[in-house]
Amino acid sequence: MKHLFLCLLIGAGLCASAQADTAKAPYLRFPELPPLQLLLPDSTTYFTKANVPANMPVLYMLFDPNCSHCQHETEEIMAHKEEFSNIQIVMVAMARVSFDEVNYFVRRFKLDELKHVVVGKDMTYFMISFYPIHNFPFLAAYDGKGKLITVSEGSIGMDKVLGFFNGK
Repeated sequence: MKHLFLCLLIGAGLCASAQADTAKAPYLRFPELPPLQLLLPDSTTYFTKANVPANMPVLYMLFDPNCSHCQHETEEIMAHKEEFSNIQIVMVAMARVSFDEVNYFVRRFKLDELKHVVVGKDMTYFMISFYPIHNFPFLAAYDGKGKLITVSEGSIGMDKVLGFFNGK
């Protein structure tokens, strides 16, 4: 009887650990640069993972143009634009946001002046299902090989964001 109980206990433990792995968020199960398909503000062109420059670190920023924290984070990025010049920044708005709002956001922060910044809309809601987002802005940092460094939710200082890429 003791052996049967022990076998059941071990079996339950194995099942629980197997379920824990599948319960992880997709970005943890697949810690590489995810596929994405962003509709750009011209509403005809798409930006995909294939458009990300090779061997360049990437910062995904999921945002809402009407979010004051997102606006502040964008102001901070622009204030440190030289330090971000070797990092591809991909700013992702959700499909429910209008292109008028996205275009206003791009103009307001002069994002179109930076070649390494792309702003688009996730029309398929892929990113919101890949990352468990509770607060905007949501940042996901990837190294030059496309491997996840870390994620962060809410406003965060640029020294910390840049530190993601410098191993700090």
